[in-house]
Order: sequence, then structure tokens, then C-alpha cells
Amino acid sequence: MENLFSIESFLALLTLTLMEIVLGIDNIIFISIVVNKLPKADQAKTRFIGLSGALILRVLMLLGISWIISLKEPIISIGSNHFSVRDLILLGGGLFLLFKSVMEIHNKMNQEEKELRSKKNTFWSIVIQIILLDVIFSFDSILTAVGLVENVILMITAVVISMIIMMFFSGPVSNTMNKYPTLQVLALSFLILIGMMLGLESIHIEIPKGYIYFAVFFSLTVEFVNIKISEKRKKR
Repeated sequence: MENLFSIESFLALLTLTLMEIVLGIDNIIFISIVVNKLPKADQAKTRFIGLSGALILRVLMLLGISWIISLKEPIISIGSNHFSVRDLILLGGGLFLLFKSVMEIHNKMNQEEKELRSKKNTFWSIVIQIILLDVIFSFDSILTAVGLVENVILMITAVVISMIIMMFFSGPVSNTMNKYPTLQVLALSFLILIGMMLGLESIHIEIPKGYIYFAVFFSLTVEFVNIKISEKRKKR
């Protein structure tokens, strides 16, 4: 227990928390897109329940860390390529993100606002989507965390802190995207990029995530500059 309160443990916790926050950016964007389909009154509740469920699953995954590591073992071979359960999960998640993002862009271009038949089914389907996508996004961060520290308590603490921060920021991010439709299209384009990255990663083609996040931040910066210029022109 003494090791948990050392300087090394504090630095490891800080590093893990920052890593979880950075890797959670794509999750926040996805949540902001899907939650916007619900009535305003239900959006905060959906975000909270979805992220709470995702937090519980992440903690369970960390408690079963040896099982998570075993998912990297090949189970299928196609020619000289070997695929594990992790690869198949990443492939499924990538295809889902591609399909979801392309359909959302298609609907926006055709100005189709579809009312879902059951509000209850819509609510729970979005909660399930948030939880499942978070699990898919969690695989790499958990495996990276194992390489950084061996203490599961530190990993769980970092996940809890990062999730609380995500809960706090997901609302403002969602409201900002509602206010500026061009940001929604940019966010969907980013999710298409993430979907392609997950698909390539599933067939063992690694793309440094730093390039993708830099491109996203650069695009967002340019878009915010455009928004500010447009707002100033309107005032004039």
C-alpha cells in the first residue's frame, strides 16, 4: 500500500489519466453525435448512464486484465495473417463507425430528420452504443496501461478520473456541436477516420495515432477561426 502514495505512483497516475483523456476524445465526439438524436431533456441522462455503464465495464476489464491480454492470441489464420479476438472486435467497431458516420452525413446532406418509433428504444439503443464503442476504444488504452504500470488500483483510479472529466465535458461539447452544424460534419469525418484506423489496425497495419489527433486539432482550429470570422461579419 505504501507504493500507492509514492512520487512514482503519482506520476504514473497522472500519465495514465492524461492518456485516458486523450484517447477518450473520439468517444466524446461519438457521444455528442448520437445523443443529439434525443430530446434535449434526455440528453444529459443518456450521457450519464452510457458513460457510467462504460466505466463499470472498463473496471471489470481491468480486473480481468489477464483475460484481456489473452485476447491478443491468434485464433484464426488466413494465409500468413493471424487474427485474434481483439482484431475481430476492432474490425467490427471500425465497420460500425464507418457505417454510422456515413449514414449520418448522408442524412444531413439530404436534410432528413428521422423520428424513431419508440423514444424508449432510442434511449436504450444509444446507451448501448455508447457502452459498446467505449469498450472497443478501451482495448488499446488498457493494453498500453499494462505496459506503463503493473498496479491495477492505479489503472482503475485513472479510468475513474478520466470518466468523470468526460462526463463533465461531454455536455458542453454536445451543445457546441448543436450550435454549429459544420462542426458536426467535421466530427463525423473524424469518426470515419477513426473507423478506418481501427479497420487497418485489425489487419495489423499500424498508423501512429499522433498524426490523426494532430490533423483533428488542426482542422478544429481552422473551423473555429472560420466560425469567429463568420460571427464578426454577421455583427457588422
